[in-house]
Amino acid sequence: MSERTSDEPGQNRRGMRAFTPDFLTELFHNPLDPGYADAAAQRAKTGRPARSGWSVGPVGLVVIVLLGFLFAVAYRQTVAEEPGRAQARSGLVAQIKQRQNETDALSTRAEQLREEVNRQRETALGGSRAARLRELEASTGLGRVRGDGVVVELADGPGGQDSLSGANVGPAQVIYLDLQSVTNDLWAAGAEAIAINGQRLTSTSTIRSAGQAILVDFRPVTGPYEVAAIGPGGMRKRYETSYSALTMRKVAKANGLSFAVRDADDLTLPAAPEPRLRYAEPSVSPSASPSGGDESSGSGTSPSPSGGGR
Repeated sequence: MSERTSDEPGQNRRGMRAFTPDFLTELFHNPLDPGYADAAAQRAKTGRPARSGWSVGPVGLVVIVLLGFLFAVAYRQTVAEEPGRAQARSGLVAQIKQRQNETDALSTRAEQLREEVNRQRETALGGSRAARLRELEASTGLGRVRGDGVVVELADGPGGQDSLSGANVGPAQVIYLDLQSVTNDLWAAGAEAIAINGQRLTSTSTIRSAGQAILVDFRPVTGPYEVAAIGPGGMRKRYETSYSALTMRKVAKANGLSFAVRDADDLTLPAAPEPRLRYAEPSVSPSASPSGGDESSGSGTSPSPSGGGR
């Protein structure tokens, strides 16, 4: 009988893996790759411990130190410049508040002077003419008015999350088109005088936007917005069925805007500022030529500037 050599299949050669027809059997019998076994044997022979983690060479160490130094310098500069920025910001805020106080004081002074002018004018005109003038001023928005009416309140909604992405989004905001629609429908419902946050509307008033700000006659107004209107008793009922009221209620239900309509007694709406009117002027007609005669009359005299014959 011949002796079986170690080169037959199924037997392990020295330093090599034996392969069997059954892959699962081979995997369980020899789970470690020969390369790992050789590396472990080499470490045991040389006495070197296995490396754990990662090592940093000289170049990497220099790069890390340099980055740390740059971060430290940037942080120090940021901290050093923060007091200056805070001081500049506080200075701007103080200037804005000062200008607002000055504007309020001038507005109060202008209102006092206007009342004084009205008193002097009524004294000079007399009873009937002064009453007629007050009626015209009230209808045009140039006079203060009092009476019962309706107040429409609008305010921005709270912030929330996008229904699709789930990201945080800003609050639903009232835009200038909403105020335009509300005021137009209030006029249509019979309003005789309207003011938005104390800004009286006239026939030349504008409601526009400048970025995120809403301007009423080029004056900024901020939320919450209060549209006050003086008018007849059935004005609220007519406004409740208007397009803007129905639309704003749907928007408030869907986006969280605040929209409310209420009756108000004894409203006082201020007068609008005096408008700056521009008048058209006729152009200067050229003077008649002195050498021309009157062809229709046949006389040789030229007409004078007053229309006479001499």
